[in-house]
Amino acid sequence: MFIADMERKRKFGYKKVIEAIEAHNGTTILSTGITGDDARLAKAVTEAGIKLIEPNHPAVALARGFKGVVNMHDAEQIRHELPIEEMIKVTRGVRNVVEKDVYITVGIPGGFCELVPVQLSDEVFLELSKAGADGLHIHKVSLKDLEEIVERAHKYGLLVDAYIGHPNDLHAFGIPAETPEEVAKVAKDMESIGVDFIGLMTGMSYEGVEAGEIHPVVKERVEALVSAVNVPTLAEGGINLDNYEAFKNTGINIIVVGTAIDDVVKKSAQDLVKQFIG
Repeated sequence: MFIADMERKRKFGYKKVIEAIEAHNGTTILSTGITGDDARLAKAVTEAGIKLIEPNHPAVALARGFKGVVNMHDAEQIRHELPIEEMIKVTRGVRNVVEKDVYITVGIPGGFCELVPVQLSDEVFLELSKAGADGLHIHKVSLKDLEEIVERAHKYGLLVDAYIGHPNDLHAFGIPAETPEEVAKVAKDMESIGVDFIGLMTGMSYEGVEAGEIHPVVKERVEALVSAVNVPTLAEGGINLDNYEAFKNTGINIIVVGTAIDDVVKKSAQDLVKQFIG
C-alpha cells in the first residue's frame, strides 16, 4: 500500500473530526446505534448537523434481529458472529448517502474484545477503507492488541478511536482503569502508540445523581482523560438530553450518543402507528 497516499487519507479524516469539533464550539456529537446501520437515519442526522457516524457490529446485529436478539445486551453476546462483510456493506451504504465531510468510524468483529477470537486480515482493513470508512471504533482491552490494530489501520489510511473502561463494567469495552490516575496513565500510553482519538466509557450506574448532572466519580474520570492527552477525546455510555451539557462542561471533545437517539426514533414510530390504528 502506498504510504503517502494512506497518510493523506488519514489527514483528510482527521481534518473532518477537528472541523466538526470546532464548528460545535469544542464539543461535537458522534451518532451510533441504528443511525449507523440505517442509511436513511444516517442521512437524517447528518442533515441535522451531525458530522460523525459510527456503524458497529452489535448495533447492526440488534437492528437486523441477527440470531434472534432483541436487546443490546444479547447482541453483545453474539456480535462476533456477524460476518465482517456485512460491516463493509453497511459502511458503503452509509457513505453513499452522506456528504464527504461526514466522518465514518466503524466497529467490526475482532475490533472489540470478542468472546470468540476473530481473525482480521489486512484485506479487511483495505476493504473498509475502500468502502468509505475514515476510521475504526476499537474496544480492545490490552495495549499490545490495540497497538497492532493501530499499526494496521494506519497502513490502510484508517484512524483509530479506542476506549478506556472500568474493571467493573458489565462488558469489556476498553483498557481497564479504576482510578482517575489510572485513567490518565492509560490514556497517555494509548496516545504514545498512536491512537488518534481516546475515549472513556461512562455508562456506569451510580445512585443519587441529580437530573442533568453526572456522578462525581464519572466526572473525575472524564476530566483526568481530558487533561492527560493532546488528541481529541470522547465519552460514551449513558449520555442523553438530561446530562449532555454536564459532559460538555468537562471539556470532552466528542459525545457519543446512541440509545438516546434510538429511543426517540422508536417512540416516534410507535406514536404515529397508534394514530393510524386508533
